[in-house]
Amino acid sequence: MAYQGIFVLTGKPVQIEVQGASIRNVTPLKTNEHLPYISPGFLDMQVNGYMGNDYSLEDFSEDQIVKIISHLNRSGTTQHLPTIITSPMERILRNLRIISQAIRDSEDIAHAISGIHIEGPFISPADGPRGAHNAAYVRPPDLNEFKQWQEAAEGRIILVTLAPEWEGALEFIQEITSMGVIAAIGHTAASPDRIRAAVEAGASLSTHLGNASHPMIPRLKNYLWEQLAEDRLMAGIICDGFHLPKSVVQVFARAKGLDRLILVSDAAYLGGLKPGLYRWNEVDVRVLDDGHLGLPGTESLAGAAHLLDWDIPRFMEFTGYSLGETIPLCSRNPGRLLGAPGNYGTLEPGAPANLVMFDYEPGMDRLRVLKTIRWGREVHALH
Repeated sequence: MAYQGIFVLTGKPVQIEVQGASIRNVTPLKTNEHLPYISPGFLDMQVNGYMGNDYSLEDFSEDQIVKIISHLNRSGTTQHLPTIITSPMERILRNLRIISQAIRDSEDIAHAISGIHIEGPFISPADGPRGAHNAAYVRPPDLNEFKQWQEAAEGRIILVTLAPEWEGALEFIQEITSMGVIAAIGHTAASPDRIRAAVEAGASLSTHLGNASHPMIPRLKNYLWEQLAEDRLMAGIICDGFHLPKSVVQVFARAKGLDRLILVSDAAYLGGLKPGLYRWNEVDVRVLDDGHLGLPGTESLAGAAHLLDWDIPRFMEFTGYSLGETIPLCSRNPGRLLGAPGNYGTLEPGAPANLVMFDYEPGMDRLRVLKTIRWGREVHALH
């Protein structure tokens, strides 16, 4: 199969030949006809759910995985990390087993899921840093519990987000990183000293930096500045236009540099649903008229309602960076952090055939995704 388009990283027309699950050849084209953009598929490290499906639900099922992946296909996301948030231990174990079984049952699900992200329950119990996570299930880091998770997941947990201020958190970070699992700082109220200690212990990522934080923090000595200044931390950001103001995105991009920044959707159960008040994870959440999710009566957000096809144009709009500069933030960068092969997120011979074809003009709300190819198989085509 051959696909023709404008390669987003070079701006030049190419033909990409796919054989099996890999790219066989990339050939320059000479043409004046209009072609869509062609890009590596997107990798989203933080997908909680979407459109009434969620990896943390009590009644979670394999059918919901299929529905979530279908929505992601339409957004150009070829791989993602199912993200389970703060929940009772029994539910976490149950849902991990369901994900693992689905991966064994379906080759396409196996190709769509790059690993599993556990966000909590080892987070700050404080209002603000806790975000929309249920306070009843927040608890201190427990290595034995993690090992039970990993057994249920059959070794597929590759990322854990936690607050390093807990007693025992530094030892927990050291242990899981020694097992090859990424420790991320998030939902934290830690002091700058504790942030530095967490990085020394092995933490290498900030989860949705700037969000899940207090409304008021010390002016200079705080957990945001410390993570922003730490070059050993990559930073995930939710660039949907609601979670971070334009000026903050600009500063984050300048401070971290494009090589240490990752776009994540943080898409949640209520994403894509009609405006109204809903009950999610035993917490009241409102879908606002402008599409974002909030906790009623507060300025706190409750996850995200948009996928990466929306977030990519917001990042370009806020920072002035081009498509070619922005796409690696949700392809090569997360792939590098997660230990994917060196050719992941590229369009070169031998690379995995994860492709997305789309139209885009400045001013469009989102990418118009025309076709999504995962491991050489077309999983979405716009008719």
